[in-house]
This record gives sequence, C-alpha cells and structure tokens, in this order.
Amino acid sequence: MRAKTVVTSISRITERAPGKEACLVVIYGTDLGKKYNLDAATLVLGRSSKCDVQIDQESVSRAHTKIINTGKSIRIRDLGSTNGTYVNDEIIEEHVLGDGDLIKIGRTIFKFLSGGNIERAYHEEIYRLTTIDGLTQIYNKRYFLETLEREIARSNRYRRDMSLVMFDLDHFKKINDSHGHLAGDSVLKILASTIKAKIRREDLFARYGGEEFAIVLPEIDGYNAHQFAEKTRRIVETTDFRFENTKIDVTISMGVATLDPDTADSAALIKRSDERLYEAKGAGRNCVRG
Repeated sequence: MRAKTVVTSISRITERAPGKEACLVVIYGTDLGKKYNLDAATLVLGRSSKCDVQIDQESVSRAHTKIINTGKSIRIRDLGSTNGTYVNDEIIEEHVLGDGDLIKIGRTIFKFLSGGNIERAYHEEIYRLTTIDGLTQIYNKRYFLETLEREIARSNRYRRDMSLVMFDLDHFKKINDSHGHLAGDSVLKILASTIKAKIRREDLFARYGGEEFAIVLPEIDGYNAHQFAEKTRRIVETTDFRFENTKIDVTISMGVATLDPDTADSAALIKRSDERLYEAKGAGRNCVRG
C-alpha cells in the first residue's frame, strides 16, 4: 500500500507579523522611558482620559491617532487631529511603521521598536536616553558635563588647548508665542541637525537646556574657537527654517571661553562662556563674544 503524501503549508516570511513583538517607548516628554506594548489589535492615543495612551497636552486632540496591529504589519493612522501626526518629521495620514521610526504627537516623541528581542532593544533604548536628548538627538546635559570633566582633565594633563562655546536662540519665546511650541520644537531640531553636520568627530555638541546649547572643542585655542563660532553663527543665520511652510527667522548669540589657569574646572569654564554669551545678547544679539 502506497504511503499517503502529507503536504504542510508554510507561510511566507513576509506574511508573518513583523518580528512578533513591538512597542512604543517615550523618548521625549512626560513619562520618559515608559513602554507601551502593541499586542492589542488597536491602541488609541490622545488627550482624552478614555484613550489607551493619554497625552495631556493642549496641542494633542482628544482622539489623536490610532495604532493598528493587523498581525502582518503595524500601522499608524491619524484620526483627523488638529496638529497632525508625524513619523520621522513627516506629517502622515496613515503609515506602516518600521523598527526605529520616531512618532511625534503634540510635543511627545515615541520610538517604535520591533524585532525578535524586544526587551533587549527596550533596555538599549533606555540606556541611550541617559546620554541623548530625545528631541534634538544630540547629547544631553548630563553627558555634556561628564565629558567636559574628562576633556578638561586630559587637556590639563597633556597641556593642550581646549575651548567651550555656549549659545542660545535669540528671542526664542517670541518664536513659541508667534508660531506655537510645535514650531519651536521644529526649530530646535533643525538647528541641532544643521550644526551637528558641520562639527568635527572629536567635538561634543549637546543641548544644555531649553534653547541653550554647548560645543566642546578639544585642542582648539581661543582664536580658532572664535572663528568656529562666527562661522556657525553665519550658518544658522542663513539656514532656511520652516514649519508647515512658514519661514521662521532664527539667529543665535554665542559665548566662547578657553581653558586657562583661571578656568581650571568645568564650573569656571561654563561660567565664563555663559557670561560671554550674555555679553553677546547685551551687544544686540546675533553675534559672538569671547
């Protein structure tokens, strides 16, 4: 008697759920680091307390956006929100999410994680949040202070130059008041990405707080630090800052300080650079002092 042939159907890889596990992690905003698993069929995000994920901000609609898990893909759909849903800085109506996508709802940013080991990816992201500012994706104040201490010690040990540039946006409150906080956030992101592309690999660029930034320049003396700052100021002044097709004029004021016997530690160096920043503001803004 002939043996019966048994055919086993094997689904194609492309038809399987992406990585089987997925989640959203808050990387900027309140509840920093909080994880939302995406194992349910839908997840609604919005300002209403009835939403699965409540984001209590004025710029967020009551029912703002929905995450849909079809089993084959995970999609995000805007629910006709007033201020829109953004994925990787692009406004969307509906979008298939990919691992690492950044979702901005109001002033909160989520990172979408998917893959075979979601817990490891989550813990790696939490570690990253200890060094990186979620909005601008440059180093945060904590990492800046730790690195500045190390660079000062290294410069003193080997008797090498080192400079610090501190700067902030001129009339940033006016930008927020005139165009809204979402526009202000967009300006900070464009500013950070523009300057980050212009610095050396060995330089350290960080968000010091609010609209204030810092750049550590190892092995750069005062003259060359001033030249660098002036070049950076001109780049910002001529950059086309836009939010939702509205042009926003942006300038920065900058203070430069160089390591010397009177600024032998990080606190003294920051203080001198900050003082020169405020000298620049007092001189009419959009200039460099130091």
